[in-house]
This record gives sequence, C-alpha cells and structure tokens, in this order.
Amino acid sequence: MNDLRTIFGGEEESLVTALLRVLESGHYILGSEVTAFESEWADFVGVRYCLGVASGSDALRLALTVLEVGPGDEVITVANAGGYTTQAILSLGAQPIFIDIDPETLLLDPDLIGSVVSHRTKALVVTHLYGNIVDMPAVMAACGSAGIPVIEDSAQAHGGAWDGKKAGAWGDISCFSFYPTKNLGAMGDAGAVCCNDPLIADKAHCLRQYGWQPKYSVRYPGGMNSRLDEIQAAILRTLLPRLAQFTTQRRTVAGIYRERIEIRREASLPRRPTDAYDVAHLFPVQHPERDRIRTELAQSGIQTDIHYPIPDHLQPGFIHQAKRWGLAAWSGLGALPHTEAACNTVLTLPCHPYLRLDMAEHVSQTLLRHW
Repeated sequence: MNDLRTIFGGEEESLVTALLRVLESGHYILGSEVTAFESEWADFVGVRYCLGVASGSDALRLALTVLEVGPGDEVITVANAGGYTTQAILSLGAQPIFIDIDPETLLLDPDLIGSVVSHRTKALVVTHLYGNIVDMPAVMAACGSAGIPVIEDSAQAHGGAWDGKKAGAWGDISCFSFYPTKNLGAMGDAGAVCCNDPLIADKAHCLRQYGWQPKYSVRYPGGMNSRLDEIQAAILRTLLPRLAQFTTQRRTVAGIYRERIEIRREASLPRRPTDAYDVAHLFPVQHPERDRIRTELAQSGIQTDIHYPIPDHLQPGFIHQAKRWGLAAWSGLGALPHTEAACNTVLTLPCHPYLRLDMAEHVSQTLLRHW
C-alpha cells in the first residue's frame, strides 16, 4: 500500500541536514523549527494561524476543547471516517450525532445537517475523505444559518480545494494529521490546528500546553500536553516544497486507475465533485464482493486495505464508551444505510507518489480480471 523508503530515501541528504540542524540547536520542544513550519503551513493552507500539535487526533480534541464542547453537548459528524472524530467527541463526554453520507461521493451530505440540529448542537466536524473535498459552501451555509461552528478534518486532503479555496481554510477551525502515510507525512506522529480567528488561535496556543498562560499558570481548563516535535517540524519543512510534486504523482496513479476501471459499467468509484480539486490521498473502489476480490488480489501479490470496515455507530468500544457517559441511545444497524453500504463494499488500492505507473497498470488489470 505504501513504501515510505522511496519517499524519504529521495530526500536523504536534506533530511539528515534538517535533523543535524535540530540536534545542534539544543532546542527540542517548541523551538524555531516549529515556529517556521507553523508559518509555512498557514501560508500553504491560506489561513492566518497554525499551531503544531503531536498528532491529528490531538488536533481534533484540541479543536473541540477550544469550542468548549463537553458533557451534554452534541457534535454532528459522519460514521465512515475511521472513528477519529468520534473518539475525540466521546473523550469529552459529548454526544456524536451521526448523519448519513452522500452515496455517490461517500462524503458528508450537507442536505442532512438541518435535520439533526438541536439546542444542544455545539459544533459540526466535516471530514474530507480519501483526498476528496466536501461541498464546503453548502456546509458553511447550513451551519451559518444555524449558528454552528465548523471544524474541518483535513487530514486526508493536504492541498485539496473547493473552487480554489483550500481544505482547512473554510471552517472556524481545521485539523491536520502528518502521519507518515499522509500526502505530507512526518517520520512519526504530528499534527496541526489552523484558524483565522486570533481568539481561537490564542486559546489553542494555551491549551496545547496544559492551558498555561503564562507558564505554570493555568488560564483555560482542558489543557493538553500536545506539542509538535522540533525534529518532526524540520522534516515537514524539508518535504513541504515537494508536496505539489507528490500530489501530481498521486493524481497520475489515480488517473490510470480511473481510466481503466471506469470502462467497466459495474465498477463503482466515488464521484468527484466538479468544483473540487482532489489530492488522491487514497483510491477507493466499491464492490459487493469486496472481501473475495481483496483475497484474490492478495494471492496475486497486491496489497489492499479497507478505509473503513466498521462504521462508528456499530463499533462496540464506542457503544460502551457512550453508555459509560450516560449518553442517549445509540443508533443501531440500518440507521445509516449509505454509510453501512460503503463500509461493506469499499476497497482501497495502492496509491502513493512512488508507485510506478506500470505497477498501477498491473493493479488495474488484475482487479478487472477478478471483478
């Protein structure tokens, strides 16, 4: 599915230089590398502020904490995005309110937002999935009219855009992961929170380090120890100038898949909205016999994955956690038909910047033989 040696190996000399720069600085936590990357990533996304944190999961929890989400509050989201948002919501004692996805794009359906808004709705988390972008003008219109803050989970959409405006620049707060397999990946866990509001930025700045302001004085409750590491920031700074090239290479692989697979009428590919620029973070296909095809591809030496096999509302651990908090009755099987159908049929093909084009052709042809 990925070969990180090819990505990092191509930048070995510059990465070693970056690591030595950090080692020689003698400053390993919240130093000049983090400050510089925060500025560079904010410029890339098109926002005023960026705060580096330890992971994308921490970014989600931090964003919710900034908005003072807590017990008794409701947060609207989807259930087909791997559980990261649901985990963050439940960790604060809040109630995830799941809405179904658009069956053609597999992304949040903005038309359903109004049907679940209540007096307890505190925020909406919208996930840009697979490198595709949710219809953010529609999301912002629906949430704006209801007075609901929007958090963008842009972990799978580095550089993606809707009508020219990048993922992460639409919502009140946006969250990024730089996990090694992301379009821009570190050599370990790393994340960021972005925004345009100076008050939100100031609060996030405090909360990522115990809620301190000044040091040892807790200004805000709910603080964390979540700081982007200097070494990871230096690595991200080194690779950021190559993100456009990485994206082009990913889109080329995805283009081969799309061209070959779309000739089969029964092949189901998520629809790409015409106003969106997708960055091919993952390449999912759908088939009712997904598990059979995955087994047969593995027998041919082709790795695949499933993003994601179990919807959040059917995860036993989440159900147990919700009950411990005394949250409202959890939706059961059949509550989110499009979400459940996607989780039962989606299969992810290898798609990364250094996948040779002949390999992409081989994957396509092998897939079609077993379709």
